[in-house]
Amino acid sequence: MIGFSTRTLQRWRIDGEIGADKRPTAIRPEPGNRLSKAERQAVIDVCNSEEFASLPPSQIVPILADRGEYIASESSFYRLLNAENMLHHRGKAKPRNIHKKPTSYTAKKRNEVWSWDISYMPTSVIGKHYYLYMIEDIYSRKVVGWEVHHNETGEQAAALLERSVWAEKCLKKDVVLHSDNDAPMKSLTMRAKMYDLGVVTSRSRPRVSNDNPYSEALFRTVKYHPRWPSEGFKSLDEARKWVKAFVYWYNNEHRHSRIKFVTPSQRHDGLDVEILAKRKVLYQTKRNEHLQRWSKEERNWQPIGAVELNPEQHKEATKEDTHYKKQLNGTLLSLSTLKKTPIIKNS
Repeated sequence: MIGFSTRTLQRWRIDGEIGADKRPTAIRPEPGNRLSKAERQAVIDVCNSEEFASLPPSQIVPILADRGEYIASESSFYRLLNAENMLHHRGKAKPRNIHKKPTSYTAKKRNEVWSWDISYMPTSVIGKHYYLYMIEDIYSRKVVGWEVHHNETGEQAAALLERSVWAEKCLKKDVVLHSDNDAPMKSLTMRAKMYDLGVVTSRSRPRVSNDNPYSEALFRTVKYHPRWPSEGFKSLDEARKWVKAFVYWYNNEHRHSRIKFVTPSQRHDGLDVEILAKRKVLYQTKRNEHLQRWSKEERNWQPIGAVELNPEQHKEATKEDTHYKKQLNGTLLSLSTLKKTPIIKNS
């Protein structure tokens, strides 16, 4: 129960009276594989020398080996530098940028968080493309603004944003606009227009497509649509005509799987609650008519509620969770000990 053997208790009695736990103050032999102080200092001196000041241990150790010198292993070099708080960027090259995860936003109603991006639209000429601008409301998945141009510029993006804000009547409402880090998104014209309209800026990390998932999913739906012309668009007017028809279908006819199979326009206008309530009543009625046909509960038609953009993952466990984990581990340990205990039968 205490946690140490009987021999330990006997040794403590030989040395003197037992007044306290002597394990923390026990004299233990040094590990045989540990570097001496001189060797540790030699590693630090070599790394700080003028010759090796700009090189990592992965370069230093082989160079020393070619000269017939060996002080310590590469992992020991890294461990000692880390212990001395010297494991930082070395040399004149710029250190690698560390980009924090973008701020998390929650959309509890329409016109709170928008996501937008620009994608290619192939033409019938190889190497030539049109550019599709699309702005989506992540709460309802509705396309609130779109345009097709010959090129991608901040001026065209700013004009599209202004038309979308006025169409949705959300001027100076602190709408969050999330985007990638391309040039049109960061252009001075676009930033000035966002400031004038009262739009809040939110951007993804460079080369991280997962930070802008709603626009990526929208463009996938666009390009995998059955009517998407695989041979490319012949003209800009044809491309705009196709996108106009797609946006109407997507907003008003397409039942979106992530919003319980209602159309984006229905959710944008607040009609999804009534529609889903009617579906729930219908399913309950049919289930009561033939209970033997329903092995599970009826389908969940509750509205999805708020939508999060880049939600934060809470990894810290609560005290209650930690307490229950300890209890579970203790129970499993007791069971494992019980299984290993031999059963003695009476003769």
